[in-house]
Amino acid sequence: MSTTLHFSKYQGTGNDFVMVDDRAKRFDVADHQLVRHLCDRRRGIGADGLILLRQHPEYDFEMVYFNADGHLGSMCGNGGRCTVAFARQLGVIETDTRFLAADGPHEARIDADGLVHLRMQDVRGQQGIDEYGVFLDTGSPHLVRFEPTGSLAGLDVFTEGRALRNGALFREKGTNVNFVEAPVAPGQPWQVRTYERGVEDETLSCGTGVTAVALAASRHGAASPVQLRTPGGELQVAFEAQPDGSFTNIYLSGPATFVFEGKV
Repeated sequence: MSTTLHFSKYQGTGNDFVMVDDRAKRFDVADHQLVRHLCDRRRGIGADGLILLRQHPEYDFEMVYFNADGHLGSMCGNGGRCTVAFARQLGVIETDTRFLAADGPHEARIDADGLVHLRMQDVRGQQGIDEYGVFLDTGSPHLVRFEPTGSLAGLDVFTEGRALRNGALFREKGTNVNFVEAPVAPGQPWQVRTYERGVEDETLSCGTGVTAVALAASRHGAASPVQLRTPGGELQVAFEAQPDGSFTNIYLSGPATFVFEGKV
């Protein structure tokens, strides 16, 4: 990689990413220290993750995602939506695309209002974990825990999320943890706060997280499409629930916004 790195910054409901056009494959994916530095909010650009957009012979592009800790991550829903918007900015796509991510191929489209609709992988059910909540894999592992009405705003997400993320059930690989509050009236969104592994802190939003929440909430009466509100903004998840407990045709929809560009 050259000594000068050109980048763009994107955010999706507050979940922010350093985006790099790496179609020439010059970025050293083994340089974890560089990724950590670029994502550092005090010494670098600052982001929840870094994403490379690369060429692929069978898809419009490939998305390579790194967590803020510098290591390659699993699927990132908001990152995927931001990568689609970045690909359009680069002229790689127009409105519809098919691309490859860590968990396999994805389809997406950008509508006239700039919303990105990203098709997620099918989910083959959910696993109840005693008093801890519900576990699902939506491209990344997620624990969903439903909280009493009125308690979410005052919840210590960092402390409780970190304890569950590193708990005995998940210690080997860890998990993301979502704390959820149901709507108090029809038509209102589900409230979600998420502790993300790899970032090791609460983030303003998590795309695979709200997807997991929407699917888990369907067992609590939520009907597709589910509206969800994170600290960073609102997202929508549509899906088809199957008789065997699986979920298909899952779409994560929301904004993906260019913030700034530069070079370091």
